[in-house]
Amino acid sequence: MLADKINAIYKLQSDELNLLLNAAERLDFPKNHLLITTERVEKYIYIIEKGIARAYSNTEKQQLTFWFGLEGDVVFSFNSYINEKPGYENIELLEDSTLWRFSHKVLQDLYTKHVGLANWGRKLAELELVKTEERYVNQMFKTATERYEDLMKTSPSLLNSVQLTYIASYLGVTPVTLSRIRAEIK
Repeated sequence: MLADKINAIYKLQSDELNLLLNAAERLDFPKNHLLITTERVEKYIYIIEKGIARAYSNTEKQQLTFWFGLEGDVVFSFNSYINEKPGYENIELLEDSTLWRFSHKVLQDLYTKHVGLANWGRKLAELELVKTEERYVNQMFKTATERYEDLMKTSPSLLNSVQLTYIASYLGVTPVTLSRIRAEIK
């Protein structure tokens, strides 16, 4: 699974793929584990093998969920990865989870020595940036009902696995509005 996910980002030669696989560390974390926090520079990126994660930011009144990660998704803080500064997000595991962890320092060293791995790292950042832009555009130009319908199509497992308050926050609506949307769709 890990090799397939790595090559789905950017197809590597077998020797470079093996370098990346050898740099990976498989870890298990319990439900509710805070993987990334706003207080620190994150020194790792992760790929989810099993589990669900959510990214959120705290406001004065609530937590705002803006991303969910599922099996095969990459988890990292852009600000830590690119600028080596604390990120603005907290990332919490919503289930007992298994992740593959890569040291940012080791990745940077591999990028310097291997052009294929440097291209892999560039492509990873580009793909994640496009996903971020899509979420932003959807939030700006689609109704909450349309965003919920998209979620039903693209990630139906979330609807059965994640608290509705997190889904409501992700959609930018109150839990009451989400209940109304769900009732209208049924």
